[in-house]
Amino acid sequence: MSKDCGNHGEDDLRRSCRRLLGCLLFLAFLVAIIALIVYLVLRPTHPRFYLQDASLRQLDLSNGSSNLLSTTLQVTVASRNPNDRVGVYYDRLDVYASYKYQQITVAASLPPVYQGHGDVDVWSPVLAGPNVPFAPYLADALQQDCQAGYLILQVKIDGRVRWKVGSWISGHYHLFVTCPAFLVTTGGNGAPGASGFKFQTTTTCHVEV
Repeated sequence: MSKDCGNHGEDDLRRSCRRLLGCLLFLAFLVAIIALIVYLVLRPTHPRFYLQDASLRQLDLSNGSSNLLSTTLQVTVASRNPNDRVGVYYDRLDVYASYKYQQITVAASLPPVYQGHGDVDVWSPVLAGPNVPFAPYLADALQQDCQAGYLILQVKIDGRVRWKVGSWISGHYHLFVTCPAFLVTTGGNGAPGASGFKFQTTTTCHVEV
């Protein structure tokens, strides 16, 4: 008799476990369906960035055994939130310039801002890099570019963002933006220098979130 009661208790435990597992699977399925519906309704896309201007104020390369580059560049960057129902918190935005993948200015921090649906924000930081060690092959490439009368710099933004839907706010996501800055001059002078270089055209930036 006691043996039958023991088997009955084990059967109840199995049925309870199956019910619990079924409930968990149903909840997971329900959450997946809700997430899919939210995605299809909101269609979230990353912010769009544009480089509107780049004014080169200084570009001096020291001569001698150690190559040191001093650069001062003022840029105007615009960001637009294309989402109709999703807001964006820019909690951290660091902007700097690079040449052929080498950072040539110190990162400038932009103030945190919330960007609502369809809003546009514009920043114009000054990027400076005094006496940055420069590899010899990059110094040669810079000389050649200046001789040819054109210069391509990269304006990069490294930051952290959060999404806002109604009263819900997401966790942090990493934001990385790359904007090509095309600078040209009428006739090269054979040496680096800010004189004569002008920003060519507004460019669309590549955005990764």
